[in-house]
Amino acid sequence: MNRTKPRLWPWHLALLLGVFGLWQALTSSGVLPEFFFGQPTKVLLKVAQWILGGEIYPHLAVTLVETLLAFALGTALGLVVGLWLGLMPTASALAEPYITAANSMPRVVLAPIFAVWFGLGIWSKVALGVTLVFFIVFFNVYQGVREVDPVILANARMLGASRRQLVRHVYLPSATSWVFSSLHTSVGMAFVGAVVGEYLGSARGVGYLILQAEGAFEINTVFAGILVLTGCALLLDALVNLLERRLLTWRPSRDGAATTRD
Repeated sequence: MNRTKPRLWPWHLALLLGVFGLWQALTSSGVLPEFFFGQPTKVLLKVAQWILGGEIYPHLAVTLVETLLAFALGTALGLVVGLWLGLMPTASALAEPYITAANSMPRVVLAPIFAVWFGLGIWSKVALGVTLVFFIVFFNVYQGVREVDPVILANARMLGASRRQLVRHVYLPSATSWVFSSLHTSVGMAFVGAVVGEYLGSARGVGYLILQAEGAFEINTVFAGILVLTGCALLLDALVNLLERRLLTWRPSRDGAATTRD
C-alpha cells in the first residue's frame, strides 16, 4: 500500500520564482551589473525567441545526439568492463593501477587529442563524453558485483546454478541498483563532454552558441544556452527515473514498503 507523498512541486516552483525574482530585482536596481549577470526576463525572452524562431533546434539536435551516443556507449562499456573485472579477481588486480591512473587523469584535456583523431565532427565530442561516463558506471558496477552477498552465492551454487545463471540471476540484479545510481550522474557528464568538445572546435551545437555569445559579451544568451542545456539534462534524468521505477519494482521504497505497480 503506497503512502500519499506530500506535493512539493508548488514549493519547488515558489523557490525557483523567488530566485528569479531576486535576480531580476538585483540587476534592475543596479546592485548587480546587468552586463555581467544579465537579467532573467531577457534570458527567458532569448529562450522563447530560440524556440519560436526555430534557431535552437539544429544546434540542440547536434548536442543531444552527441550526448545520447556518449551516454549509451559509456554506459555499455562501463557495464561490460565493470562486470568482467568484478568477476575476474586476477584481471582486476592487474588492471587496478591502470584504471586508477586513468580515472585520476583530468579527462577534459583529452578533447584536443580526440579532435585530432576523430576530426571536428560529432565523434570527437562523443569520445570525450564516453571517457567521462565510462568510469562513473564502471566503478558502480564493479562495486555492485563485488558486494554480492556470499550467502546468496553459496545457496545458488548449492542449487546447481551455472556461471551464466549466477551472472544473470545474482550478479546482474545486485549491480542494477548501482548502475541506475550512476546513470543520474552520467547524464550530466555526457552533456559536459559534448559541450566542452563543442567549445574546442565545432560549427554547430548549443556549446557553439554559448561560445559565440561569450565572444560577443552577450551574457543573456550565455545564460539562455545554459538554461536550455539544464532543461534537457533534467528531462533525460527524468527518463532515467522512469526507467528505474519500471525495472526496479522489487526495490523497497523510502518508506520501507516494496514499490508496486498499480
